[in-house]
Amino acid sequence: MGWMKKRMVLSYQTHTTNVRLVTEEDAGKGIVKERDYKDIDGLITNVPGITLVTFFADCVPLYFLDPVHKAIGLSHSGWRGTVSRMGAVTIDKMKEAYGTRAEDLLVCIGPSICGDCYEVGEEVALEFKKVFANQNWNQILREKDNGKFMLDLWKANEILLKEAGVKPENIQTTDICTHCNSDYLFSHRTCGNERGNLAAFLSLKE
Repeated sequence: MGWMKKRMVLSYQTHTTNVRLVTEEDAGKGIVKERDYKDIDGLITNVPGITLVTFFADCVPLYFLDPVHKAIGLSHSGWRGTVSRMGAVTIDKMKEAYGTRAEDLLVCIGPSICGDCYEVGEEVALEFKKVFANQNWNQILREKDNGKFMLDLWKANEILLKEAGVKPENIQTTDICTHCNSDYLFSHRTCGNERGNLAAFLSLKE
């Protein structure tokens, strides 16, 4: 396991849309070496054997694989990341670094809180209404009698990924909700700060 730890690179998440290009020199940062970066919610690399690591406890993990240019990306997208188009930002960074084309990407939306569990206030709903076209509001927001809204981050990220050029058939979305399954998955909505974190891992084979 020691050699695996030395090949991991950890994010430094603060709900930004900052994406770091990970090189061989980054191997081990955040686990066996100090991180010399902050405010990083996304990681991309084309180095085989480097394992990208991000953390979650209701927010959405986004996995990206470019099989043409042999590159990967892993991003953390809570409501702030989603409304700021974290998925599209990650794709743009991969395009800039590796020549990635959105239509070639295979993308996975991982386990996270579902639209039936994620209640938000009107201020959050308004942020999404600013970003999403009117015809998409009913797909991602459901207003409740108490003036709150249920927000579907899975559907929101699907829409944004498609708008960024990812083919619908290349997007796989989980049906596993962290809040619904908080007996074996960490959920901030269930446990607050008295919890651990889920980790997402992604690596290219050496």
